[in-house]
Amino acid sequence: METADSPVLKSVLAAAKVRGEELLPLLQAWCAINSFTANVAGVNAVGDRLADALDLPGLSQARRFGRRVGDHLFWSTPAWNNADPKERVLLIGHHDTVFPPDTFEIWEHEGDRISAPGVLDMKGGLAVCRTVLAALSDVGVLATLPVGFVSVGDEETSSLDSAEYLREIAAGAGCALVFESGRAHDQIITRRKGTGRVVVEVTGKAAHAGNNLADGINAIIALARVVDRLAELGDPATGVTINVGTIRGGESVNTVPAQAEAVADFRFERAEDGRALFAAAERIAAEVAARSGAQIVIKGGIRRPPLERTEASVALFQAYAACATVAGLGAAECPLLGGGSDASTVAAIGVPAIDGLGPRGTGFHTHDEQIVVSSLAPKVEALVRFLLRTTVT
Repeated sequence: METADSPVLKSVLAAAKVRGEELLPLLQAWCAINSFTANVAGVNAVGDRLADALDLPGLSQARRFGRRVGDHLFWSTPAWNNADPKERVLLIGHHDTVFPPDTFEIWEHEGDRISAPGVLDMKGGLAVCRTVLAALSDVGVLATLPVGFVSVGDEETSSLDSAEYLREIAAGAGCALVFESGRAHDQIITRRKGTGRVVVEVTGKAAHAGNNLADGINAIIALARVVDRLAELGDPATGVTINVGTIRGGESVNTVPAQAEAVADFRFERAEDGRALFAAAERIAAEVAARSGAQIVIKGGIRRPPLERTEASVALFQAYAACATVAGLGAAECPLLGGGSDASTVAAIGVPAIDGLGPRGTGFHTHDEQIVVSSLAPKVEALVRFLLRTTVT
């Protein structure tokens, strides 16, 4: 690896400036293709464009076909394969978005702002990574760096298909940098809550409400008892929250309902708290079922583990923050966030991870999604500086 003031670093930064001229045209082309997670053809079309842009000397590509979602792509250098895994640096992104076809399809560039679907979350981050990898390749040093880059096709639906692949790639790596939407003042994310879901399915017994009420088992009442107790599982002191978001049941007002269902979202800061909450939901269901006579099934579980702050992730944050500062970016640590990302997936297997390293912007997941154009070049520089540090861990 090269020192921060080396000729190699200067050469790569110069190459990045030249490659930076391609960044916005590529980003515009990627944003022009709808890649809503359920639009598998669109997700794969963006993946193909990304693959073309990363057809670079010193970089090889692998593809994991998605199961009912878009494909997941992985690029690596020869050094990635030959180095001690602890020296590996994994860059992480995704090429799916949250916008269904024909709902938000614009490209508006006004002053220092560009608004487009996925421009912030997170095709802008992909463009930053591509610019850096291309510049490193142009100078001839990419192949010598133990760098991998993965972009998955289902992040917006909790990476349920790609999580296993991410864990396979990341296993034993020295660190992971995730290029999700950049935050205000370039804050670097070190903590995210884990996410989970509790699905409560209740089967009672139908009966006529006027003639045979006592013969019935009311699924809605049993469900209500479960829901009431689920709501009490939240604990502000530990950061555990639970929200019953949907509920349905019954067929007519004069029939004892035989079916009812509710779905709850839960969030947690520590993995053990997520497991404990789901176990508590199962106990509650068993107790209510025993008293009511209804059959109650609990489904779901943890969808994403939390991104927990560790000594290793703090050291990674500090190392990247030093590079960001030299590049003219903010480098503060972001407060705890409630939503998960692929940083959580790799951190759960012991890989130090930081997140939110894409271009600065606002409005992700809304029709006001936009990036700050002037943040792109410093984000590129920060990553160049990090990859050319004397150490990566």
